[in-house]
Amino acid sequence: MSNTPVTRALFDDVMVPNYAPAPVIPVRGKGSRIWDQNDKEYIDFAGGIAVTSVGHSHPKLVATLKDQGEKLWHIANVMTNEPALRLAKKLTDATFADKVYLANSGAEANEAAFKLARRYAVDHFGEHKDEIIAFEQGFHGRTLFTVSVGGQAKYSAGFGPALKGITHLPYNDIKALEAAISSKTCAIVMEPLQGEGGIIDADPAFIKRARELCDEHNALLVLDEVQTGAGRLGTLYAYQQTGIMPDILTTAKGLGNGFPVAAMLTTTKVAKSLAIGTHGSTYGGNPLACSIAEAVIDIVNTPEVLAGVTAKFNRFKAGLEDINARMPFCKEIRGKGLLIGCVLSEEYNDRAGEFLRAAQSKGLLVLVAGPNVIRMAPSLLIPDADIDAGLVILEAAVRDIIEAWKKC
Repeated sequence: MSNTPVTRALFDDVMVPNYAPAPVIPVRGKGSRIWDQNDKEYIDFAGGIAVTSVGHSHPKLVATLKDQGEKLWHIANVMTNEPALRLAKKLTDATFADKVYLANSGAEANEAAFKLARRYAVDHFGEHKDEIIAFEQGFHGRTLFTVSVGGQAKYSAGFGPALKGITHLPYNDIKALEAAISSKTCAIVMEPLQGEGGIIDADPAFIKRARELCDEHNALLVLDEVQTGAGRLGTLYAYQQTGIMPDILTTAKGLGNGFPVAAMLTTTKVAKSLAIGTHGSTYGGNPLACSIAEAVIDIVNTPEVLAGVTAKFNRFKAGLEDINARMPFCKEIRGKGLLIGCVLSEEYNDRAGEFLRAAQSKGLLVLVAGPNVIRMAPSLLIPDADIDAGLVILEAAVRDIIEAWKKC
């Protein structure tokens, strides 16, 4: 087995076919660039789907991993550990929260959040109060509970009955939300900006009204900041730009820069409903993961980095608008911070994947958010030179597709 060539073909031989990875295999990365097995270089606008918040192989994270790796990796949760406590303290100091639950992924953090919301309602108001209101095109993970709350049927199809007590409404529709919420509602669950759903920002009036309705109906406001958090939109968490505070917030992805770690943040009052034995995680809060997340917070949560996110968004947007002015391919550039979406023009509907593949073939990694949106979520520290160089590659890819389209 040790002599078996490690190629893309091996994936098809040994892996469950729930993914369809690209034909190339990355082997190393530095900053906002990666290299494949053939030493081909790529500029990374994908960021591992909004994960590599401080870039590949950041020296502080490498040093932290080595240092903690020589001390302690894991301890049973019958004990606590220093990195977990330091991380929790930094998260509570920097946010609305008083208490933190540590997990390994965004789906795990959301699972804990949804369970907590229902249990809090039972504790304070009774078992009848179990409805969760969520939104169409939302995404909250791949567990049965989180795909049930998520508003995309394609992720739950074929897995049996979805969990009951979940209502899906159009995103940004205040009237629909006002009509739906009731005394049975235990929580409103939303992303401050829908990532997988197409890079759609919450209207300020919508998120404000959601907070008001939760207060009026004794429901909790749960913000899924798995993709928008850890500085991605220019503040440590997106809610800090809205003028409201949630009752529960979830964070993952950029929190660990690729190392599996996540957190659910909440208040002391709400946290009491997760009493001893009600929920848990074998690996959640392990010292190795928490040491990495602590280092990420130290790097990201600075005025310079957070202000830089907004400046880099402006650079991206100006560059994309320049390409589009010369070679029209998108009808809207939307997003915030370093979570950016190019909505394709009508003639290129359902072809976002073609743009992704064309860019990759030329040495640029991008993402999609549905069939009609090209998504970019690079490192928060991406140098301006890499932004400019990546946009040159994207322009070449766009040109190829437009020219091929004209020949059809």
